[in-house]
Amino acid sequence: MITTHQLGKTGPTVSRVGLGAMSMSGVYGPADDGESTATIHAALDAGINLIDTGDFYGSGHNEMLIGRAIAGLDRESFLLSVKFGGMRGPDGAWGGNDTRPEAMRNFLAYSLRRLGTDYLDIYRPARLDPNVPIEETIGGIAEMVEKGYVRHIGLSEVGAETIRRAAAVHPIVDLQIEYSLISRGIEADILPTCRELGIGVTAYGILSRGLISDAMRAGATFAAGDFRAHSPRFQGENFEHNRRLVDALAEIAQARGVSVAQLAIAWVLTRGDDIVPLIGTRRRDRLADSLGSLDVKLTDDELVTIEQAVPVDAAAGERYPAIGMTTLDSEK
Repeated sequence: MITTHQLGKTGPTVSRVGLGAMSMSGVYGPADDGESTATIHAALDAGINLIDTGDFYGSGHNEMLIGRAIAGLDRESFLLSVKFGGMRGPDGAWGGNDTRPEAMRNFLAYSLRRLGTDYLDIYRPARLDPNVPIEETIGGIAEMVEKGYVRHIGLSEVGAETIRRAAAVHPIVDLQIEYSLISRGIEADILPTCRELGIGVTAYGILSRGLISDAMRAGATFAAGDFRAHSPRFQGENFEHNRRLVDALAEIAQARGVSVAQLAIAWVLTRGDDIVPLIGTRRRDRLADSLGSLDVKLTDDELVTIEQAVPVDAAAGERYPAIGMTTLDSEK
């Protein structure tokens, strides 16, 4: 059974790993709703109790999918973590962020309806809105906590200063941010700040959008609608360079008798009990493989070997295309 612990010093009890549902709504190409639903059920059956989504994933599709999957289940047996604020057009084009309290209340109302629930366990702005002080956004969510619509407040992709400002308004249970062997930027200032304030971390992108896996070692092409078709780390010489890093990890994984994905997730699990990796998948077989990482216990010598194979800042290319990087307070 998957172990559990408290998320941050003020948060709920969460499973050692969570389920990230974004890929179930087309960001990496078409997904099958039936298989996605079966994956959600498999995760819950395995002991995962944290499901992470965003109201803009598939323009509401992700929430509706999850809502159908959890219908009839004991609501207290799982946690729903939802990001809001991202705006999209009918063609899927990104329209910026809106985290004004009045906008937040509107987003929250739709999320509750789509998910078929009376409350959300964790609610967080997806990005820092440059036009709205973080204090106003958090203050607005705090009012929803008082009314019972939200139980805990989280943050996403913000830097140390913003974390401190938000925490001064209301307790923050976790920061959701990308963290993996090739995305270690949080280690300098952001992670120490979270630990000082007793804020947990829910880490997404633990396999760098599939880059750190056996599937990518032979190369791949991506359809126009796939995020990776526009991601710098999957382009040209960057892709070739990053695949060589994965090849080095593959040698270590093979010697250990595990998959590259299992090795990469096991590494994240060694970073601290306050870090909860989110397994982002839309398929049961990939979920099962990722869960195998919970049985991989890395020695100090193995950790040294892994970090020699993939040193800090070894990856080529930014995490997002240029326009996406401008929205990341965590990178400023």
